[in-house]
Parts: sequence; structure tokens; C-alpha cells
Amino acid sequence: MIFNLGSINADHIYTLPHLPGPGETVASVSFSTGLGGKGANQSVAAALAGADVRHIGAVGPDGEGLIERMGAAGVDCTHIMRTEIPTAHAIVMVDGGGENQIVIHSGANMAQDANVITNALAAASPGDWLLLQNETSHQVEAATQARALGLNVAYSAAPFDMQAVEAILPYLSLLIVNRVEAGQMTEALNRPVLNIPVPNILVTKGAAGADWYDTRLLQTVSFPAFPVSPVDTTGAGDTFAGYAVAGLSQGLLPQTALRRAAAAAALAVQRPGTAEAIPALQEVLGFLDQLPKKGASAPQS
Repeated sequence: MIFNLGSINADHIYTLPHLPGPGETVASVSFSTGLGGKGANQSVAAALAGADVRHIGAVGPDGEGLIERMGAAGVDCTHIMRTEIPTAHAIVMVDGGGENQIVIHSGANMAQDANVITNALAAASPGDWLLLQNETSHQVEAATQARALGLNVAYSAAPFDMQAVEAILPYLSLLIVNRVEAGQMTEALNRPVLNIPVPNILVTKGAAGADWYDTRLLQTVSFPAFPVSPVDTTGAGDTFAGYAVAGLSQGLLPQTALRRAAAAAALAVQRPGTAEAIPALQEVLGFLDQLPKKGASAPQS
């Protein structure tokens, strides 16, 4: 089972001919709204990957439609609070090549309740997973409780904040960062990735694939991305993370879990939107079945 203390955002998505520069006004080509937030995206991805997912979060009076969308994807929404604080939202700008710029207003995501987290984790068993991102309050409190209960803790360190990362590092089983965040982290800690005190670290690199670091064995395994023509890369990292943690929670080896995650991300970037673009497991498996069987690269010490 996966418990996810995660953000829930209302996405406002603008398609632009190009991303604006400083002081530039650009007219949008199209506009849409949808479910987003790193937490909600990862819960939806994990649920569509076949995992039992219970989301812990908060929305405002305007958030019922977002909860309905999460529930329709198979996410257990029992522990999502309703608050008087407006639901978080994101302004997502996407250019013709699928690249994006995003502005987030945190809203209800920063109003988590320790009692709700405790009540949700009361249903956990040793070996379950707690999934966290850097878009909510109460991350360290939740991680502390989870480790005391014998859970694995996975943390997506985005939006990147080194102080938040350092506070939660002692509780982590898996740290998930992108290539830029990994560089910021290694520079701040003045040590290479394999010397960071977390058992496993996943570094995503977009079209260049991903690297899995096992710091106990001092090994790195690289996984290629599947070449596709992107329409919208928003949420691709969350799709990858949700599928990866789902696979690990189901007992898959990292090689298998990350191959599924790469396939899910490849499918997602060929569609507009965030949570709505995430594929279901059957589609991912069908995509993989059509490909030549290729293993990951050999471990590097």
C-alpha cells in the first residue's frame, strides 16, 4: 500500500507559441483546466499502475471536482481534508515543443493536519510506502511516523529546497530528484550522489533517461528513455515517480519498475495535460510489449 502526503492543485494550462521572456506578453493559443500538483499526479500514476493508494491532502471549498477526478483514477481520497483556505493552483505555460514554465500558489497544500496524517497511517503495515513531495507542510512529521511504523519513505525533492531536503534525509528509503536538483544537492552537501546517506537515489534526466543509485552497494544503473515526440512534458516526472514507487511497492525489481515508469512517462508526454495524460498499466504494458527486449546498462561502481 502507498500513502501519499501530497499536493492537490487546480491546473490552468495555457498553450503558447513560445514561452515568454522577461517583460514579454504572449497571447495563448488555447486554455484548459485540469487536476495537477506533484502529489495528486503521483497518486494518480501509482493508482493507474495498479497500486493501492491512499492520498493525504487538503483542498478548499473549490476542490471537490479535483477529489472526484482522483477518485475516478482509483485513488482512495478518504483522508483529504476540506478547509476554508482556497485550493492550490498552478499556472502552466506550454510551448509548441512541449517545454513548460509553471507558477504555483500553495493554498490549502500548506494547511495539512498532523492528526489526519496520524489517522491515515494507522492503517499502514511494515513494508508499505509513504510518498512525499516538497509542496506540502508536515513532511518531516509524516516521515518520522512512517519510519517508526516500519514504512519505506520516498521523497520527491521538488520544488527544490536544500533546507527541506536536509531535514528529511535521515528518514528516507528513496530520494527522487531531477538532474538539476541532483547537481544543486551534491554541491550543497559537497559530496557525490553515491555518498549521500540515503539507501537509494533516483535521478531523472528527461529525454536522457534516469539513473538509479544504490548507495549501499555503491552501484549506479542507468535506464534510457524511450524516444518519442513530446506534446506536453508537464507532469512527466511525476508520472515516472508514481509508476516507479508503485512498482517497488508491488515487489518489482528496480530494473522492471523503472522500465515501466519510463514507458508511462513516454506515453504521458505525447498528450496534453497533467494527471489526465497519465496512462493506465495495461496501456504501458502494451507499449512495452511492442518494443525489442532491452536490459538496463551494466552496473557501474
